[in-house]
Parts: sequence; C-alpha cells; structure tokens
Amino acid sequence: MAISQDELHSAGELLAGAASVREAAATWRAAHPEQRVVVVDAMDMRGETAALRCGTRSIYLATSDGHCWSITEQPGDASALVLTQDDA
Repeated sequence: MAISQDELHSAGELLAGAASVREAAATWRAAHPEQRVVVVDAMDMRGETAALRCGTRSIYLATSDGHCWSITEQPGDASALVLTQDDA
C-alpha cells in the first residue's frame, strides 16, 4: 500500500510532537493498521536518504518485493515507515 504525501506530512507532525519515537510509532500503528512502521537505530540508516527530517528525528520510506526490504524516496512506492532518532 502506497504512502501519500499527505500521510508523510502527517507522520512528520506526529513524529515531531511525540514524546518519543516509539510513542510516535505506536500512535501511527493504531491509526493506520494497514501500514507498517518500525523504529530502528539511526546508525542502521547511515548512507540512506531520509524522506523527512524532524529535528533529530527522521522518517525513511521502505518498500518490499515480498521478501527483501529496500529504502525508497518515492512515497507512492513505499509500504512502510522507518523512524529514527539521532543520538544526542
């Protein structure tokens, strides 16, 4: 299922305002059970381009062919959000 630009914007607002990245992920999952969202360490995403930066937090878009996952910059190709927070 594709992620729209509006959903990406909403996810950014949620991520920026949440007390923690994990709280943002849980809130997003509850509101969008059809979409996947995972929280990973920012180091795991080094070398990838974030779709959206919210201060020290980032959203990456992921897509899957049913077996392997990859990062995409195209919301229309994305089937998951990957959330990170830079170390302080």
